[in-house]
Amino acid sequence: FGSRPGLDSIRNLLEAIGNPQDRLSFIHVAGTNGKGSTCAFISSVLRSSGLKTGLYTSPYVVCFNERIQVDGKYISDDELAEYTEQMKKISEKISDDDSPITEFEFITALAFKYFFDKGCDIVVLEVGLGGRLDATNVIKNPLASVITRIALDHTAVLGGTVAEIAYEKCGIIKQGCEVVTTGDNSAGALGVIAGTAEQRGCHLTVANAENCKIIRSDIFENIFEYYGARYKIQLPGAHQITNAVTAIETVRTVFPDITSDVIAKGLHDAVFPARCEVISKNPLVVLDGSHNPNGTAALDVLLTSSGINDAVAIAGFMADKDVSESIKTVAGHFSHMIAVKVTSNKRTMSADGLSELCSHYCSSTETADSYEQAIAKAISFRRPIIVFGSLYLAGDIRPLLLPQFTTKNK
Repeated sequence: FGSRPGLDSIRNLLEAIGNPQDRLSFIHVAGTNGKGSTCAFISSVLRSSGLKTGLYTSPYVVCFNERIQVDGKYISDDELAEYTEQMKKISEKISDDDSPITEFEFITALAFKYFFDKGCDIVVLEVGLGGRLDATNVIKNPLASVITRIALDHTAVLGGTVAEIAYEKCGIIKQGCEVVTTGDNSAGALGVIAGTAEQRGCHLTVANAENCKIIRSDIFENIFEYYGARYKIQLPGAHQITNAVTAIETVRTVFPDITSDVIAKGLHDAVFPARCEVISKNPLVVLDGSHNPNGTAALDVLLTSSGINDAVAIAGFMADKDVSESIKTVAGHFSHMIAVKVTSNKRTMSADGLSELCSHYCSSTETADSYEQAIAKAISFRRPIIVFGSLYLAGDIRPLLLPQFTTKNK
């Protein structure tokens, strides 16, 4: 477990299983925020066009199998066990103390083998961390390299400025490939992306959501027009329009024959758990994996546009994130905040520490000893409930939220 930058180990593992990645086509997606949703949009559109589409994402929310999908279906438990057993024997032969194979390298290589065996026409590949030294960057010639929003995150690994982080993300840009990025990146990030694309002989497309005419954007849906075509997406929040436009431009760049109608169907059908996910409309319960200041800023915009104030928050964060700024950005929407410890990850911030931090921005805070207790406390206030923070929190608490609330009007 853990991470170790560098590609030598995964190259050795892939060599031992026949380099399946060299016989696949990829759209490679990196970024600080929005890359998971953008991957979901792209893969859904490609499926709608009739292409057999693999999707590789991390981390997971519903179950581990979520990380490896073909045509929207998770790898089965039996398949995952079978591939793991095969790969384990191989990895044990080539792994040693000087060059250990990490869990992320193992599952990435497994996914490549699975996608090849399934005969995928294309794979939408989400970067795990950074880009340049991420295990997914072992691929050679992506059809497109996509860079979503870049912000300060994982600064100890990726650098302390947006430009430094952009440099790491741009490591996925290969010679002569198409490059697509979102227009809402900062000038510093866009400069690094444009410079890298030019240096490597790539055509750059900047997807600018400012060219959209927004018909509706609130907690329940987004409807917008983009260059004469109308689109409706189920993922709420104005930031998801940005992600959708990035997906549209990526598809148009790589597959110009795919029609607007097919794109519209794919975007509408795209789902992604724990991204401003409305668990219940009445009472309103929203689950969002916004775990850094850029993410909570998007949540703030969504809650503001939907007129949601005086809500109750359940929050849980990793201790190595910029938790203070993340809480500060969105705390104005909450009359009460309940802090929890994320039980599934040892990097969690303690509930007491998080509650103390929340008290700087919200007059009423408390802790809960368990997720169940946090949910019960939140319900007692009879106000909208917003659950946010780490995606590990989202994965833990989602199965507990779903049975608690009616979703018949969802």
